[in-house]
Amino acid sequence: MHFMIKSHHIQLFRLFVAFFGGPSLGLSLAFAGTAYTVGPDTYLAKLKKLEPGAHVHLLPGEYKDGLPIKYLHGSAQAPITISGPEKESRAVFVARPGHNTVSIINSSYITVRNLDLDGRNLPVDGVKCEGHADWAHHITLDGLRVRGHGNNQQTVGISTKCPAWGWVIRNNIIDGAGTGLYLGNSDGRAPFIAGLIEHNLVIDTRGYNLQIKHQLARSALPGIPEGNNTTIIRHNVFSKANGGSKDVARPNILVGHWPLTGAGANDRYLIYGNFFYQNPYESLFQGEGNIALYNNLFVNYLGDAIRIQPHNETTRAISVFYNTVITKGSGIILVRREDDPMYSQFVIANIVFAGSPVRGTASEKNLTGKFDEARKYLTRPFAPLGEMNLMPVVAKIPKHSEDGMRFDIYPEADLDFDGDLRTGHNVGAFAINKTGSRWRPALEIKPAAAPQ
Repeated sequence: MHFMIKSHHIQLFRLFVAFFGGPSLGLSLAFAGTAYTVGPDTYLAKLKKLEPGAHVHLLPGEYKDGLPIKYLHGSAQAPITISGPEKESRAVFVARPGHNTVSIINSSYITVRNLDLDGRNLPVDGVKCEGHADWAHHITLDGLRVRGHGNNQQTVGISTKCPAWGWVIRNNIIDGAGTGLYLGNSDGRAPFIAGLIEHNLVIDTRGYNLQIKHQLARSALPGIPEGNNTTIIRHNVFSKANGGSKDVARPNILVGHWPLTGAGANDRYLIYGNFFYQNPYESLFQGEGNIALYNNLFVNYLGDAIRIQPHNETTRAISVFYNTVITKGSGIILVRREDDPMYSQFVIANIVFAGSPVRGTASEKNLTGKFDEARKYLTRPFAPLGEMNLMPVVAKIPKHSEDGMRFDIYPEADLDFDGDLRTGHNVGAFAINKTGSRWRPALEIKPAAAPQ
């Protein structure tokens, strides 16, 4: 069932809102769009021209002609939405040779929700902001299930190859891709700016679960963010327990540096509340630039956990705190750049049990020990997924002496991995003054925390 609102009704509605004041009445121009219900044989005709606020409801079925999102523009108040059913009977988009399945060009304020993307093991990407596009901004990808995109490492679940800003990537499952998310371009000329990546499950990729590429000087584009911006990576699950290639070994995540001068030079990554699990050939995380890494869990029985080091350029402002790390190899490595003394770099209030716990900086402000000692201080650190419990044994965990005020500038730093409020001076990813963990680490989408 669908309904249509005629154009003169839209104009009357807009006049009504302008005269009486929409926000005070709880009204929004988002209601001004048209709703369409379409199936595999009729959907393409509706995609060619959609107005702000339009909502395309896709029926269950197999869609064989891709999803072109080209020159479509919603607005901040009235995005264009393309969505499939939420239940098990889904809208399934199957890959075609020579075509990326969801292809985005010069579009803005678009939401794509609840689709299955079946790559059929073809060398095409699931979602791609095309390299020949000029830009794509305020794109939301929510509730996608991306499978069958593991043809080779260059085949990507979600990719941006042109300047992209204001993207939201949430609640998606990417399983077995060549690379899970590849945001930016290898030449540094396709910046990914002010993004939000949250509550995704990315597992068993050949290469990166997620890579955000380094950035050169930014071009001046209409609407591109100015000032200091933040890309947030939070509450995701990243695992290479059953994936990864020894020949082209890659970390689970790699984040590259921001522009060295000019617009974006002071942008930063906030990376918190994530569960990083297993990588047989590389570290769980690698980064450069301006990074705050906190309230995360890192578990790697096979190798290293955290490497903060130059990749294409430099490490700058680095804050690593309130993480719990269990790894057979190196726990936290910080490679400082001598030519950047003006940037603060600290590794404080972490729990690290590793073959080599902390390197490149002082370790006395962290709780450290050898890999096998984790069981003395944590509840069930070596239990199987679903039973693993990295909560500290309270009687054995010392309080750190660091003034917690230095962490107050970071969003949600006062909340632990579960979203519970910290009190007192803690170490590690969990507050120590509570009875248990809300969620036991598993290869599933991490549930949202209840509001405080």
